[in-house]
Amino acid sequence: DDPLVSDSEYDSLMLELKQLEKDHPQFARPDSPTNRVGGQALPKFSQVAHRYPQLSLDNVFSRQELEDFYARIIRTAAESETVAELKIDGVSITIIYDNGRLISAATRGNGLVGEDVTSNVKTIKDIPWQLKTPLPRLEVRGEIYMPKKEFLRINQEREEKGEKLFANPRNAAAGSLRQLDAAITAERTLAAFIYDIIYCEGVTIDSQRQALEFLSVQGLPVNPDYRFCRSMEEINGYTQRFQEERYSLPYEIDGVVVKLDSFRGRDELGTTSRSPRWAVAYKFPAEEKQTRLIGVEINVGRTGVVAPTAILEPISLAGSTVSRASLHNFDLVRSKDIRIGDLVIVRKAGDIIPEIVRPLAEVRNGEEQEIIPPETCPACNSQVVQLDGEIAHRCENINCPARVKESLIFFASRPAMDIDGLGPAVIEQLLDHKMISTIDDLYNLTAADLLPLERFGPKSAENLIKAITASKDRPLHRLITALGVRHVGAKTARQLTEWFPTIEAFIQATPEEYLAVDEVGETIAGSLAAFFAEARNREMIKKLQLSGVNTVEMTGREKDGPLSGQTFVLTGTLNSMSRQEAGEKIESRGGKTSNSVSRKTDYVIKGNEPGSKYEKALVLGTKILNEEEFLELLKA
Repeated sequence: DDPLVSDSEYDSLMLELKQLEKDHPQFARPDSPTNRVGGQALPKFSQVAHRYPQLSLDNVFSRQELEDFYARIIRTAAESETVAELKIDGVSITIIYDNGRLISAATRGNGLVGEDVTSNVKTIKDIPWQLKTPLPRLEVRGEIYMPKKEFLRINQEREEKGEKLFANPRNAAAGSLRQLDAAITAERTLAAFIYDIIYCEGVTIDSQRQALEFLSVQGLPVNPDYRFCRSMEEINGYTQRFQEERYSLPYEIDGVVVKLDSFRGRDELGTTSRSPRWAVAYKFPAEEKQTRLIGVEINVGRTGVVAPTAILEPISLAGSTVSRASLHNFDLVRSKDIRIGDLVIVRKAGDIIPEIVRPLAEVRNGEEQEIIPPETCPACNSQVVQLDGEIAHRCENINCPARVKESLIFFASRPAMDIDGLGPAVIEQLLDHKMISTIDDLYNLTAADLLPLERFGPKSAENLIKAITASKDRPLHRLITALGVRHVGAKTARQLTEWFPTIEAFIQATPEEYLAVDEVGETIAGSLAAFFAEARNREMIKKLQLSGVNTVEMTGREKDGPLSGQTFVLTGTLNSMSRQEAGEKIESRGGKTSNSVSRKTDYVIKGNEPGSKYEKALVLGTKILNEEEFLELLKA
């Protein structure tokens, strides 16, 4: 899921190979990529043999090629009616329903064998576990994708942690779908569109239009932006419209698929070894533009990551004006040999994030300047270091004003303490006016303090103070997240607080004790131990406690509710929500969640494909609820 070349470069190389094989057939190999579909199944997943080969589509890159395809199907199949659909840029998936129930989901793989990702697909809310009609057997094909908004969120989190970024939403979707832990897939908001019926027992369907209508009636997600076309003019109108509107869509598309509507006509046209003759993908050209890199801005994140950003001569690209592009890290700058003063080719990765594809080194005049990592932090003049095994360069000064600002922004963010109204602009004003310098200072603010700030009146000041006060009662796992311990995100924080239910337990824990927690390795354990051993951090925690901030997980301080005093364990995947969401619903009603089943467990919530926790619950005689019973309990 980490591409070596861009999509446009891959398409160009594939076209070149096809032409070479056409001109010199004696050199064509049986294992040529032109004869293959997709890629091989990864060994870490169970392999699934497709009952029906999952073919790829031939690509065309010009209006003329699209018109040639249309003329050919009219001539061969004597049919002129087509269906034009958006080509979602995601991961192809095949889903099988048996008696109306989802029993299997597999990636395309090489077209013959794919990867079994059933558990992960069941975490995607768009995809129903049960059809509206209990059909004997239905096999469908669709696309799993990551919405642009989710792609930006995940990459921002990865950048803050100094992790490698996903190249585009498609790669992010592929990486998320191929997680061995379905809980991680559930945390990343994937979505889906179903667009083909491969096999349907008990119902006769004669056309693509009927198929899409039938899929929708069964509760499957169908993209509404398809069009029934009776002429080439209508196809051209559709492709032109979405080539212009593609950047305003909430998901990424890279073209339009045109299919013969009639299934009888499809049978007449048949397929090649790689693709059907009755459909084609018209690929939109990748929009790349040339501009000059006029400078580099160095930014410091909350964990101290020092990252370069390119300052560009403004250009209009993919629906917006671009004047900046992330360079991510200095190792990448060096590998691409990007310099200040270069003419560079710029595009939007995934049609979203501006990135520099390459410099035009051949037109350099000798005045260009190399971009080198700073020796000192631009915000505090502390030494910048690159630790062994890390891509990122870092400022290690915990008092660095840039780090303090970003830490405060993160502390107030939704995944952390969720302080409504305390955004970056307000935090910047508070720092500029020297009203705060550390996290604990937030809880000493008064409404009167806020009145001199821009856009604050008595009402808005009072509302912000109320929001800050309300955050004192957040559960401990949110505080642990908010403290910004390196490598510790929201999921890990929640797991940790099940083992260490008080802040004192965190302070006293040894690295070996941290290692006992599921999914906590040496890196996270070392980071936690170092954070809580730091005197400054202990002092800050003491001040937070004195301010009334909750430092206990799920104790009597939590508000009473219908589930107070009851402990729940979740096993398997739920259809209506992720396990994290289920845990939050339990805790919001006063209950407690645990990772292990014991005699103290009141309920085990059994989702699809439960694990050893379910078996242990049977042995102990623990009350077991299915998803429907669990939802009824929440309503009560």
